[in-house]
Parts: sequence; C-alpha cells; structure tokens
Amino acid sequence: MGSHNVIYSIFLIFAGAAVVATIALYARQSMLVAYMLLGIIIGPWGLQLASDIQVIEQISHVGIIFLLFLLGLNLEPRELLSMLRSTTIVTLLSSGLFALVGAGISLLCGLPEKDAVIVGLGCMFSSTIIGLKLLPATALHHQHMGEVMVSILLLQDIIAILVILLLQGLSSGEGWVMAGKLALALPMLVLFAFGISRYVLHRLLCRFDGIQEYIFLVTIGWCLSMAVLAEHLNLSSEIGAFIGGVSLAISPIARFIAESLRPLRDFFLIMFFFTLGAQFNFGEFQDVILPAGLIAASMLILKPLSYKYLLSRQGERPDMALQTGVRLGQISEFSLLIAVIAIQSGQLSERGSYTLQLATMLTFIVSSYWVVIKFPTPISTNDKLRMD
Repeated sequence: MGSHNVIYSIFLIFAGAAVVATIALYARQSMLVAYMLLGIIIGPWGLQLASDIQVIEQISHVGIIFLLFLLGLNLEPRELLSMLRSTTIVTLLSSGLFALVGAGISLLCGLPEKDAVIVGLGCMFSSTIIGLKLLPATALHHQHMGEVMVSILLLQDIIAILVILLLQGLSSGEGWVMAGKLALALPMLVLFAFGISRYVLHRLLCRFDGIQEYIFLVTIGWCLSMAVLAEHLNLSSEIGAFIGGVSLAISPIARFIAESLRPLRDFFLIMFFFTLGAQFNFGEFQDVILPAGLIAASMLILKPLSYKYLLSRQGERPDMALQTGVRLGQISEFSLLIAVIAIQSGQLSERGSYTLQLATMLTFIVSSYWVVIKFPTPISTNDKLRMD
C-alpha cells in the first residue's frame, strides 16, 4: 500500500492526529496547531510519508467544501440584518486598512505591484473557521459578541467571494466580461438556493425532522449539489457550498442540524489544518519569511486594535470589542483560496502566493494560541476557560 492510496493518506492523518493531539493536550498546547505541524512533518516537504500532493489537495478541497457549508449553517440571514447595519462601516473601514497595510509591506519587501495588491486583498479577511471554532456555542447563539463576530465575518465572506469572482474572470482571458458573467451567475445561484431551501428542503426537513438519518442525508446531498452546481456555473465549489449552508440556515431546525453535524465538522477541521501544513513548500521558506513574518505580525497587532477602536466607536464595550478583535486577529482560509486561484490564473507569482500562505499559517498559529490561552473556547486546555 503506497502513499498514492487515499485510505492510506487518511490513515496517516487521523492516526497521526491522535498522537499529536495527545501530546498537545499533555503539553497544554492548541490542537489546531498540532494538526498543522503534523502536516508539515509527514507531508511532501517533510518526511514524505504522505507525499502525493494531488491526494492531499483533493482531501483539502473536500474538507473546505464541507467546512464552509457547515459554517454557513450558523449564519442565519434574518437575525443578522440589524447587526449588519452597525457593522458594515466597521468591516469596510477595517478591510480597507488591512489591505493597504498588507500591500504596503509587500511592496517594501520587493514584491511586484500586482502581487502586492493580491496579498493586500488576502489580508482583508479573518478566518471564519477559527473564529467560530474557538467561539463557545453559547456565545455564538446567545450573546451579543457572537452576533457581532458573525455579522463581520459574513460581510467579509461576501467581499471575499467578490474578489474570487474577479480573479476567476481575469483568469479566463475575457477579463471583465467573464467577471461580469460570474457576477450575474452568483445572484442566480443565491436565488435558486434560497428558493429550493424555502419551498422544498424546509418542508421536507420539518416533515421528517424526527428521522436523523434522513436529515443527515438531505443535508449532505444539498451541500454537494450546491458545490457541483456552482462549478457548472464557473463559480468555485466552495462558494456553492457556503451559499448552500447559508440558505439552509433559514430553516427553524438549522441549529439542530449544525449541532448534529459537529462530528463531521471536526473530521474536516482535522483534514483542513493537516493539509494546510502539508501543502506549504518549505523550500521557499527563506525567500518569503521576511515579508510573510512582517505581514503576519502587523495583522496580529493591527486587527485586534482596529476592531477595538472601531467597535468602541460604535458603542460596544471596550472589553468585548477587544476580545472580538483578538478572535478576528488572523488572516482567512479564503485568503488561501485567493492565493491558489491567483497563482493558477497567472495573476500571482509563486513568491507572492507563498508569502500569503505563510503569513496566513503564522497568524493561524499565533491567533489560536492567543485565544485558547486568554479566552473561553471549546478546546481550551484550561478547565476554567473550557466552554462548549
């Protein structure tokens, strides 16, 4: 059995994850970081135990599709409308500031102007995966901070989707024409998703809500259907899955669905963070450590301070504003997607792509430690801070 076998790769991921998670808990360290380090150690650029980059990319692709779908389930549109009014200015101002700082550092470190622009765009967003994974469910659903975080993340996700659409349009050779077609395809996909969800899925799920196996089957089928449909419309499957999750969030049993799928979410979280570490080529490390390190450090400092200032100006309590800023203090998984799409389309150089990827990884590591050590999370190693 070789490393080209998917079963062997999954065995390595989860057997290895069990070992590193045990070590991490004894050492009182973040398990998310441990999964990433596992990918670095046994991946193609480490011990090469999981050396088939195509298998790793496919696992990562499937993982992020399901993760974005499950995260979309937590973004109930109607509850967010009032919050979006108060956080739109905060999100737009902060995103613009982060983009300018990221692009400025990139230029100072010698990256070409086009690379600097794309790296700057990637710096605008915070991680929905880490933000919601490290937020206790009680805070997510019942506290004001959860509403503020989710509304900011939702707006950022919409901006990220627009950036991805623009890059996909520019990569097609038709430039702005293709970007316009994709921009038309997006609202069509949204209308279709919400229409089917409201008039078909909602009725079916309410009719058979006592049969958990059926709910699981319909939910997963809907996720994959939206991913495939998005690809047929020349959108990314990740965007389709995310929209599918948000559209299903209007169902009154969406919270129940999200809770019942938590084991599946954790399964794909492990794969996501493993592949994040495994995919990074550390042969490029020396060339990008300076710009990536400076960008990561600036975002880790600037994001919490910016959100504290802007949210406080909006009338939020300073302590809540700071905690929200710390929880949003990293770069996003959407930024990794932007890096991949941009380099595949020829819009970004390898150095620019690896700069954005390494900066994202560094912020994931430091931000996860910061939140786990300082604030209540479901995976805290401190019994007093562990809150589900």
